[in-house]
Amino acid sequence: MLLRLRVSLPDRPGVLGQVARAFGVMGADILQVTVLERQAGRAVDDFTVSWSGVFEPEELRERIGVVPGTRVEAVWPTREAPGTSPDYDLLGYVAGEPDRAFVTLVDAVPDLVSADWAVAVESENGAIVHGSWQAPEEVPSSDLTPIRPSAFSEGALHLVSVPMSGLHLVVARSQGPAFHRAELDKISRLVGIVSVLARSGVTRTA
Repeated sequence: MLLRLRVSLPDRPGVLGQVARAFGVMGADILQVTVLERQAGRAVDDFTVSWSGVFEPEELRERIGVVPGTRVEAVWPTREAPGTSPDYDLLGYVAGEPDRAFVTLVDAVPDLVSADWAVAVESENGAIVHGSWQAPEEVPSSDLTPIRPSAFSEGALHLVSVPMSGLHLVVARSQGPAFHRAELDKISRLVGIVSVLARSGVTRTA
């Protein structure tokens, strides 16, 4: 199975190597490392690993946390396969069919940020226009339309809301940590590019 681990660790030489060795001892193959932030002598990294499942994921979390100064913030399943280019694939599909730009974005974005589901809702009334696989019939909040992109939580459900051309993209994660600001920035940038491609498609066919 593929797992994502969010790890906070000291930002000094040698620590990343110790974490990598700890993964190896547990039989986890590191496929990708994404640096989310580096500040005040610490770093927050997302590790994508291939995991045999011999042990429970929680045991993997405990073993990695043994490295001095290291804290595993979350462990959760992911469908984001390393070595692929899903961001570029998304933009290619949108450029080819700009009239389906936001539908394509909603369907694709959960896999791009290891989330569970996404929906596009009307900015005025919150009605769902389109939902990805596993999206609920109703968005579990009455306040999902901020003027600017935002990330927030409702209990164990973590949400991102990004405005886009009279709609809002809402992305949700229930298995895993709250959305990091780097993930919010990634989603916001994708929305911006997809919005431009959608408008250019309308211009070409007008």
